[in-house]
Amino acid sequence: MYDCDTYLRRLGYDPATGRPAAEPATLVALHKRHMEAIPFNSVGSLAVPAPSGRLVDLVDFDEDATFDSVVAAGNGGGCVQLTRLFLRLLRDLGFDADLIAGTTAEGRQSYGVEVEHMLILARVDGESWLADIGYAGPSFIEPLNLDGGGVEQRQYGCRYRLVPDGDGVSLRRRPRLGQWSTVYEFTAKVRDRSDWAPAEKAINAALAAGDDDDGGLYSRAVSDGQVVLKGRRYLTVRAGIEKAGTLSDDGAWRAHRDMILAGEVG
Repeated sequence: MYDCDTYLRRLGYDPATGRPAAEPATLVALHKRHMEAIPFNSVGSLAVPAPSGRLVDLVDFDEDATFDSVVAAGNGGGCVQLTRLFLRLLRDLGFDADLIAGTTAEGRQSYGVEVEHMLILARVDGESWLADIGYAGPSFIEPLNLDGGGVEQRQYGCRYRLVPDGDGVSLRRRPRLGQWSTVYEFTAKVRDRSDWAPAEKAINAALAAGDDDDGGLYSRAVSDGQVVLKGRRYLTVRAGIEKAGTLSDDGAWRAHRDMILAGEVG
């Protein structure tokens, strides 16, 4: 059952001392703590029974049951589960926040939809912020300011740009020793959860056909970056330095997956 105080305790707060105020510093802290405390777990997104009988519910899933698995038990989940629950937390704390949508190149190729990735637009003290705790990465660890006019923003050794692109915005990222690349594209148009119905249909079709059986996707933020396991590829980003390798041994793959899920990646 969803509970704001349980959520805050999972993120390292003590509700007995009072809930954090709806201010920019709180948004930054909540964002990073969330990514450190609750992993992205693509298999976890399948752990909550779908009331509709489909393999995955993106629109009408049971938020209480999802909260028990994803947050309270710390199992983590996918983009939509994580984002919808975080949005609920932000609103409970007094933030003005809404869902917005984006798409990755991979998602567009796999599912052929424009509304795929789910993000949050938060407005605090007259400024707009992009919050995204549901992207496996590598991406940003703290929210990005949407009012910066394309000014480069830096976090933990990585650089980020929000570049106007047609009717939307392209999020671009550069690690310390790498080149600029596009993470995904999004628009600031406020969305309703029903807008993800086409993505739900496409993802369920892919799952039913076995097209998404790629070993899973797992990630978690660490103090100075992020670790990502995508299939057999293991990527670490520490202080902006990227290191990647292939885990061909099944035992090593399971060990790295379990470390991410258990939060044992110091």
